[in-house]
Amino acid sequence: MKAILVTGGAGFIGSNLIEYLVFKYPDYNIVNIDLLTYAGDSKNLKAVEKAPNYTFVHGDICDRELIERVFQHYYVHGVIHLAAESHVDNSISNPDVFIETNVKGTFTLIDVAYKYWMEKPFVYKKGFENNTFLHVSTDEVYGTLGATGLFTEETPYAPNSPYSASKASSDLIVRSYHHTYGMETVITNCSNNYGPKQHDEKLIPTVIRKALAGENIPVYGDGKNIRDWLYVLDHCKGIDLAYHNGISGEVYNIGGKNEQNNNYIVAKICELLDAKFPKNGKSYKDQITYVEDRAGHDFRYAIDATKIETKLGWKSDENFDSGIEKTVQWYVEKYKK
Repeated sequence: MKAILVTGGAGFIGSNLIEYLVFKYPDYNIVNIDLLTYAGDSKNLKAVEKAPNYTFVHGDICDRELIERVFQHYYVHGVIHLAAESHVDNSISNPDVFIETNVKGTFTLIDVAYKYWMEKPFVYKKGFENNTFLHVSTDEVYGTLGATGLFTEETPYAPNSPYSASKASSDLIVRSYHHTYGMETVITNCSNNYGPKQHDEKLIPTVIRKALAGENIPVYGDGKNIRDWLYVLDHCKGIDLAYHNGISGEVYNIGGKNEQNNNYIVAKICELLDAKFPKNGKSYKDQITYVEDRAGHDFRYAIDATKIETKLGWKSDENFDSGIEKTVQWYVEKYKK
């Protein structure tokens, strides 16, 4: 059975991806390594924990000896690397852990993969030909946009936070292993994901949780910062396509074509909650409170996904209205328990 190592599989995107892969590919052994820090939750994997083609390994991607044992024991033939520190606010207050996990962790993984899969630069060992290392990254590596324009795969890197700088660094490490050693690598850069299983600290879960608890709903600055919102399952389908069909050495941007500012996002969620759980003629919008803006807060991100659409046939199945309704329903069921 061909083993694919997924890193960070107990997190938000990782757990959605693993569930998708386990059921789509019964002939793959999906091996998940996760340190189960605050961002990872084993409960996210309940749907697959007893599946015969799923294996969980508790551990740190920076632990080289462990990663080597995992490759050897499970005969790993591919990597989909998602494990990362990802919350920008945390990177501002505690940047060192972002450098450790996102930069050193990525280097450890790809270097172990290179030595396990390849005899020497540009020569794969017999039985490991065409093994792929896919690295999942973010649109934040490109910096910020003005009122117009879109990020493409040719946009120069210009990261503005310790988080995005650490992801840009890890992207370049992966790129270097393709060009220096001839490794089969693919990089995907995605826009803001939303959907089930996201950590409570992120915007959409925070809005829903605070609203239902009757607390102030915090919005940074004037709420006019714009993001391109991508439903997490659509992202997972894009990762799957890029892993199986992407051209080695290429980058694919995955975006939802759903640009919205934070004011719209928060208001939309409040309207959905008003309809589902009306509260004595009042609106959840009354709980919105504007707070001091995040340091170095990028104004706008938006992705041009033309390349993955035309080259790999990807398309998003959810628009924002359909995706946010599913998302709100999932979190209502979580927080109302």
